[in-house]
Amino acid sequence: MRIISSREFRDNQKMYFDLADDQEQIIVQRGKNKAYMLTPVSEIDRMSVNPILIEKIRKAEKSLKAGEYTEVDSTKSIWEQI
Repeated sequence: MRIISSREFRDNQKMYFDLADDQEQIIVQRGKNKAYMLTPVSEIDRMSVNPILIEKIRKAEKSLKAGEYTEVDSTKSIWEQI
């Protein structure tokens, strides 16, 4: 783990991004009481903050609560049940 100042990060961003890509934990200290962790974002992370996906999930949860769903018997082909 490396703890660096915000100035150090600004001056050497490429190096610290490369280290984070190589699984090095980078903490950027900003002032006395603020710190940030530099970490790569995966495709799964991107999906979790995708507003369109989040809205679709919320809509599906409402449909489920309202009883709007189809039960599938796992012993049959899904195509036979649709």
